[in-house]
Amino acid sequence: MLWHLRRRSPVVWRHPRTSHWWDTIVPTFSHAQFIQNFRVSPEAFQYVCRRLKNKLERMDTNYRICIPVRKRVAIALWRLATNSEYRTVSHLFGVGISTVLQSVRELCDAVIAVLLPQHIPVPDGRMLEEKANFFRDRWGVPQCVGAIDGSHIPIIAPEEYPGDYFNRKGWHSIILQGVVDGKGLFWDVCVGYAGSVHDARVLKQSELWERLGDGQILGTNKATISGLDVGHFLIGDPAYPLQKWLMKPFADTGRLTPEQHKFNYSVSRARSVVETAFGRLKGRWRCLMKRNDCKVEMVKKMVLTCCVLHNICEEYGDRFSEDTDIIHMNMQPPVRALPDQGQQEGADVRAALMRYFNQEE
Repeated sequence: MLWHLRRRSPVVWRHPRTSHWWDTIVPTFSHAQFIQNFRVSPEAFQYVCRRLKNKLERMDTNYRICIPVRKRVAIALWRLATNSEYRTVSHLFGVGISTVLQSVRELCDAVIAVLLPQHIPVPDGRMLEEKANFFRDRWGVPQCVGAIDGSHIPIIAPEEYPGDYFNRKGWHSIILQGVVDGKGLFWDVCVGYAGSVHDARVLKQSELWERLGDGQILGTNKATISGLDVGHFLIGDPAYPLQKWLMKPFADTGRLTPEQHKFNYSVSRARSVVETAFGRLKGRWRCLMKRNDCKVEMVKKMVLTCCVLHNICEEYGDRFSEDTDIIHMNMQPPVRALPDQGQQEGADVRAALMRYFNQEE
């Protein structure tokens, strides 16, 4: 007996989903509503989509029509902005959970590859001079090109060495070290050190310490301040070691002179720009504030991506703000003196700046 077999067309089973919210509701958003929901303005959103199109665009197949770049970017931004569960995001946009995961992962990779070099570039001499001029005019601190600080990013306990990530407040985290200019834009970011590591130790183990320690970057454009030639420098809190390129306040022992109080006020006032930047960063991107259920390596990528997106938002004038006064968390052990061969030079620069501030009105 001969059996005649007919070729059947392939059958693809697809769970019915609805994307009504994205297709119908989102297009009616006002400018403010779009920022409130996606943390970026429509203009910044279009910019990100346009710049990342070549990285994110996919071809349709015989079995599936690919998701447009705009929707994939929106899915990833929603996840970064809300830290919602992947299942919740999939229901909202009418896509599978795996699509949400892939959208977030691919957006982060694309942002780091394409946008990070442009929006968080290593500054050259011209850029540093511009940053120094802005800091002087806006915050009254000459030769300062940035403020540095660290912030804890909550994570789930990793499988390897979980104790290293347990910070002194009783939860697991990785540390984001950021340097911002006078406008609150990040120009150096280091992320990934375990939450138990002190801020000063993070700095000394980062590339920033090596790049700035030899004086080649910050020591080229000097200005005479109170009779001393001073190069560009950063400002930080008392947790950091004093260097000629890193200023910090005098430790408040209860015996500070009026001149030292004036110096501390001037430096701390300018340093507030980095605390505000961290607040705005976490205000926009709640994945950095709430415990993230991703693995550590993915969290690092998400942090870098959010820093780049923060700069883009600030450059586009997107003034989103939400409870930023309670978001930045910088929790370190009590400050201990960390001996350094550069402390004397740093003390000389600090003394010159103290004379400068006390000569002013």
